[in-house]
Amino acid sequence: MPTDTNNLGRALGGRVLHWMDICAAIASRRFSGGLTVTAAMEGVEFLAPIGQGEIVTLSGYVFATGRTSMDVKVTVTAERPAADERRETTTSFFTFVAVDGSHGTRSVPDLACANDHQHALRERALEQRRDHCKRIR
Repeated sequence: MPTDTNNLGRALGGRVLHWMDICAAIASRRFSGGLTVTAAMEGVEFLAPIGQGEIVTLSGYVFATGRTSMDVKVTVTAERPAADERRETTTSFFTFVAVDGSHGTRSVPDLACANDHQHALRERALEQRRDHCKRIR
């Protein structure tokens, strides 16, 4: 929408990051079964612009866990249905921490990949994160 774009008609980067944080929060909350908070965001890659009027889809999934934390990969795609075009525009990795009602940390379940597709997604995310870490060192 116009309020989400800059003077070039492209989605504001900060707005996209906000949407990604919400997506990652939903994924971590679903996985952990309770409240979570953002601990870190890293490896943001703006791959392509999102134009005004395009349909934006976000997807996120937990790909690694600690005792109280979860790593979430979020991918953003933009779509122009009239042109039958869909492309990946942004990716990032988030770390969320599970919290209880008193805002202390709580344990999260172990990650179990139920099928080959989930295992492949996890391995790909781990590999991408490792590559990112190597590039910034």
